[in-house]
Amino acid sequence: MGSGFSHGKINPETGLNTRLEDFVKSLSKCIDRALGQSPDHPNSDPVDLVLFGGDAFPDATPPPFVQDAFANQFRRLADANIPTILLVGNHDLHSQSNGGASLCIYRTLAVPGFIVGDQLNTHRITTPNGDIQVITLPWLTRSTLLTRKETEGLSLAEVNQLLIERLQPVIEGEIRRRDPEIPTVLLAHLMADRANFGAERLLAVGKGFTIPSSMLIRPEFDYVALGHVHKHQNLNPSNNPPVIYPGSIERVDFSEEKEDKGYVLVKVEKSKVEWEFCPLLVRHFRTIEIDVSQQDDPQQAILAAIAKHNIKGAVVRLIYKLTSGQLDSIDTNSLHEALKEAHSHTVRPELISQLARPRLPELGLGGSLDPIEALSTYLNNREDLKEISADMIEAAQTLLDTKLPLI
Repeated sequence: MGSGFSHGKINPETGLNTRLEDFVKSLSKCIDRALGQSPDHPNSDPVDLVLFGGDAFPDATPPPFVQDAFANQFRRLADANIPTILLVGNHDLHSQSNGGASLCIYRTLAVPGFIVGDQLNTHRITTPNGDIQVITLPWLTRSTLLTRKETEGLSLAEVNQLLIERLQPVIEGEIRRRDPEIPTVLLAHLMADRANFGAERLLAVGKGFTIPSSMLIRPEFDYVALGHVHKHQNLNPSNNPPVIYPGSIERVDFSEEKEDKGYVLVKVEKSKVEWEFCPLLVRHFRTIEIDVSQQDDPQQAILAAIAKHNIKGAVVRLIYKLTSGQLDSIDTNSLHEALKEAHSHTVRPELISQLARPRLPELGLGGSLDPIEALSTYLNNREDLKEISADMIEAAQTLLDTKLPLI
């Protein structure tokens, strides 16, 4: 919560960014279902336990109004006496583990029924439908398991292997200490080697290490609940045990444009688990991309492309490719007018270089390109930056749109 503000706007009635309100709305739907109050599931019972897989905020020091929005929703679980485990993720850690974690305040305040999982530990929880044990594995940094002296002169691969060798016996110890008569859940915030990245690769503030899926697919676990990766996925198709990333509950940016968002509802018994991904209706992200470099009327071609999409209430980015000679034929005001039904939008031209030279004539002295056009031209000629070019341009546009105080 608190990320993606550049894709929203200030709600004049509340003073809050609309993207924060989107996140609160999605989280409230999750809590509604946990309480048995979801209008989509009118006859459902409250759940016995809520697991939160980590990364509550983009960093460990969120603004108070963002903390308040998060706490107001989770307090509903405490009021209903539903036990909740809040696992510490990499974004929750202060300075990569030095200085505590944002979620530790819930332990300090002794919120009834709340457990903060900031250590590898096993928690036995009594519920109306029986006991369950949850092994918490928070985000681990190198300093957690290794000393600086141990890693001197080692490559990243060698450090990664050493970390895994240290972690394996620690997890094995927790497994041996568990009660084999009741269900066991592993709740972990990590990057597994079979996982497909979501937006987390763009949001990560510190490099961790990848854990082999073989450490997770163990017969001693009845269910494995994972946090960190924003894309919902099951890493073990055999479902023995299910190894599930529920993903994020809202789209963070355009890298998640085509991903479903939701939560996972699990019914767990000893050696028997049923789980269901429950999708949430979240705000759409839409990319409209068109190449008009060969069009006689590029303006009309762009407007026609916009008309083909349902943009009402969506976060939209319009990307159109054109030649430098077509710049004067584009009326950007009319493009913004055509996109006014969108929740928010960006318009991004990309110049197609007509001369394949090491030096770009479009960027020469006396040119009329604005900063975004100049950056687009540069990136179009850099194959090595192709994968991140869209994000670079979007970040540049955000910087240009930000009004900074004059000092």
